[in-house]
Amino acid sequence: MAIAFVFPGQGSQAVGMGKALAEAFVPARAVFEEVDAALGEALSQTMWNGPAEALTLTENAQPALMAVSLAALRVLEVEAGLDLAREAAFVAGHSLGEYSALAAASSLTLADAARLLRIRGRAMQKAVPVGAGAMAALIGIALDDAKPIAAEAASIGICAAANDNGGGQVVLSGDKVAVERAVEIAKARGIKRAMMLPVSAPFHCALMQPAADAMAQALAKVSVKPPRVPLVANVLARPIQDPNEIVRSLVEQVTGTVRWQESVQYMVGAGITAFYEIGAGKVLAGLIKRIADTVTVSSIGTPEDVTRFKAARG
Repeated sequence: MAIAFVFPGQGSQAVGMGKALAEAFVPARAVFEEVDAALGEALSQTMWNGPAEALTLTENAQPALMAVSLAALRVLEVEAGLDLAREAAFVAGHSLGEYSALAAASSLTLADAARLLRIRGRAMQKAVPVGAGAMAALIGIALDDAKPIAAEAASIGICAAANDNGGGQVVLSGDKVAVERAVEIAKARGIKRAMMLPVSAPFHCALMQPAADAMAQALAKVSVKPPRVPLVANVLARPIQDPNEIVRSLVEQVTGTVRWQESVQYMVGAGITAFYEIGAGKVLAGLIKRIADTVTVSSIGTPEDVTRFKAARG
């Protein structure tokens, strides 16, 4: 059985995430302590106690979600004997989850991943004045059909496909007026559902160029090693292992489309039959099931999930 490990992105956060793992397992506690030390603050307390508004801030949500993913992974390695390099054919992550995947595969250190995501979150938030940008989800549409809608709306501002999530879900991003226009066009064309999203910034579009520049500078200062497991990159939808190519893809990803559907299709085409979503929530599990109904998908983010994983391994 060929296996891939995938790591969730923003939107999967919830107050309390990771707390049960930390209480049940020493390796999980160590991860949260290391992330807190890297950031110079008790992010774990915000994760576990809230308030939700603080956790939802992009600069907190991004390193927090990575911390939960790596805490869960460390527990699997220590408690269940998981050897990622030996057992996984690929790793992949949705947007910020790509940093989690790289930390899991020892391409980035945990501390560097936490600091990079703090920088990324702040830079993405700062790139566009609050209220100037927006994102919208189109449901019941393929990427090739969403692109002309975005192109038409782009006559009055930036509008582009930010995420191809699969299962007929495409997210658009850009200037608020243009994205609102895209929603109107989609509804006029009879798209099943088109709705504005409650996000704080227009991620994965050209408006994020200042954040991409900030990430290029930040990534130049850290050591990026070849990952122990090939990373299926968001912007390429194919595996990469060269550190220079990884850095280029991480910079490009800030303004580029998250090609999640194509990434999953690539992995399935390469023989993957089982996906493990590591971290908070079950968003990716739902997306993967809609993209490829022939594979098995498991989400691991709680002590109960760890127990089930151990039992399944005998």
